[in-house]
Amino acid sequence: MAHSILTQAPASSYYRATATPYDAYAPLEGTTHARVAIVGGGYAGLNTALGLVERGVRDVVLMEREQIGFGASGRNGGFVFGGYSLGEQALLDQLGASRARTLFDLTTEAVQRIRRRVVDYSIACDMVDEGVIWANWFRDPTVLRQRQQLLAEHYDSSWQWLPQEQLRERVRSDRYHDGLYERDALHLHPLNYAIGLAAAASGQGVRIHEDSGVIGLAREGAQWRLRTKQGDVLADQVVLACGGYLAGLRPMIDDAILPIATYVMVTEPLGPRMDDCLRTRAAVYDTRFAFDYYRVLPDARLLWGGRISVRNRSPNAVKRLLTQDMLRVFPQLQGMKIDYAWSGLMSYARHQMPQIGGSGDGLWWAQAFGGHGLAPTCAAGELLAAAIAAGDNRWTAFADYGLQRTYRPFGYLGAQASYWWQQSKDRWKAARES
Repeated sequence: MAHSILTQAPASSYYRATATPYDAYAPLEGTTHARVAIVGGGYAGLNTALGLVERGVRDVVLMEREQIGFGASGRNGGFVFGGYSLGEQALLDQLGASRARTLFDLTTEAVQRIRRRVVDYSIACDMVDEGVIWANWFRDPTVLRQRQQLLAEHYDSSWQWLPQEQLRERVRSDRYHDGLYERDALHLHPLNYAIGLAAAASGQGVRIHEDSGVIGLAREGAQWRLRTKQGDVLADQVVLACGGYLAGLRPMIDDAILPIATYVMVTEPLGPRMDDCLRTRAAVYDTRFAFDYYRVLPDARLLWGGRISVRNRSPNAVKRLLTQDMLRVFPQLQGMKIDYAWSGLMSYARHQMPQIGGSGDGLWWAQAFGGHGLAPTCAAGELLAAAIAAGDNRWTAFADYGLQRTYRPFGYLGAQASYWWQQSKDRWKAARES
């Protein structure tokens, strides 16, 4: 079969092929104690661990079922910018100007923190601090004007207008019209960034264990016992940060997300042919609901991602789908070889916002970053670290976005139907303009 329903087979990704070598973290063995135990070696868990040790909390254990960055943290497009899966207008409508601005600012502050950490911890992750372009798939510029004005008026975020002729100087495609340029954004090698975060945390005393899936979580007196196949941790506080790769430890937490697949591929090195497509180091995505996203890699390859689905597909199926999408934008790349293709699971909540919270008895969670993970996971790690280390209650700003059940497997049908509906609206709008 070309695909299966939300099962994760090993994928050969460009990121894994170019990952920074490191000595594997040994599996957990025997019984140990910790002030804080973190389940999940992706961005949410790693940022929480690093936030804790930066605040002087040294007694931290992090357990990862596979390898550091195995899930969405090591498979994504590598875009780093502010905001959430829920759009800025919806955030404003739901929370009002002040609270919406507070949550949005957490992500723009996180972008700055990511910049600093890459430098401070010498993380070799090919960071390119050249911004992101939002390219308009449609002729009607209204969506650009409205978002530019909204961001300026309510979020103090200035995005530069790119007229069609300037956009096409940078992005050599007749597919787009005008665009917006967000300077305060960057892109990087996401797996190497995760590996670097782990090294930074481990270097300050965090005990990291790979190949250590947690198979049991139970309250014992004033502590929590976490069981793996080979060991146990007794911890005062527990953070569940597993994203779309469910831990199966607490139904109310697992049931609150839909693991949704997205697809990425990487071309062979393009050499001088890259100039035929892109003359910018900014990353690019477009204005459709079902948008493409892409960026130039350091070895002159093009990384291309897009689509969401309830199905994980084989690398060959991903290549076929995404090559069709790429050639719609850059027909000049016809015949170009695709060297890598993979998929990964993102965690989505019904309300399209992160779920960051605690149950009052030492159990915390951070999940549902919905394809906008790099900055919000950094923000989540800071909020949970501050809560655990110092009793800081800023995490309650996310109280409106709680653990709503997604009613799997029926939720998958709703998510797929919604995606197809939005796709049809994009096609209808494009057809009207043609």
